[in-house]
Amino acid sequence: MNILIFDIFGDLGHFKKYYTTSSPLSFSFPPPSTIGGMLGAIIGIDKEEYLDTFSHERCKIAIQIMAPIKKLRAGLNLINTKGNHWIPVKKPHHEPRSPIKMEFIKEPHYRIYFWHEDEKLFYRLAEFVESHKSFYTLSLGLSELLADFRYVDTIQFEERRNEDVEITTVVPLYYVDDIYINASGDRKYFKEKMPIIMDSDRVVHKYEDVLFEIDGKPVKLNANRYWEGENGECIMFF
Repeated sequence: MNILIFDIFGDLGHFKKYYTTSSPLSFSFPPPSTIGGMLGAIIGIDKEEYLDTFSHERCKIAIQIMAPIKKLRAGLNLINTKGNHWIPVKKPHHEPRSPIKMEFIKEPHYRIYFWHEDEKLFYRLAEFVESHKSFYTLSLGLSELLADFRYVDTIQFEERRNEDVEITTVVPLYYVDDIYINASGDRKYFKEKMPIIMDSDRVVHKYEDVLFEIDGKPVKLNANRYWEGENGECIMFF
């Protein structure tokens, strides 16, 4: 199948973890639903529609970490805009600002692999990416965190099964039988549980553990399902 490959990068990113509230923490990379929002921004699909358009049943998405994951915390003052207006003067029982600590990804850079069952939509997205144009402004999780993107390639990938292989993308663990830990100590593996399938009402139907190497190095494992490109690269889709 034909796979579109392109990079997304920026100065800062924030992909809020579902279990944090007052001090928001960030996933190390965007979940599939967030990537769907980015794709929708590029080709102009409304925020009320992109979760259907880029649903788990209709498309495949894989993500590669292209730069080491670096996280930082910053103190922010959120402005109280309840009632559609800002009250700059502190009044009894009404605090105009809410100070919080927020976690960000510093200099995030990811490579996206994308396939869609609708060929017309697929090639429209490929055209937009290759021409470096987007319908809406692209961001990395929050509207204030602007992103840029760059076309890489469009190549063929074929599905493979039950082999020992090095995977260059992050690894959904439901595809994995065994992981071979590198005893030399040059790999730093992390695991995060993230939402994988979300419907148009923003109800999550599946959470899954996802394995990744924090510097973006390949992970050697025994995979019950993966995809190999004509360039020899091996990836896993969500």
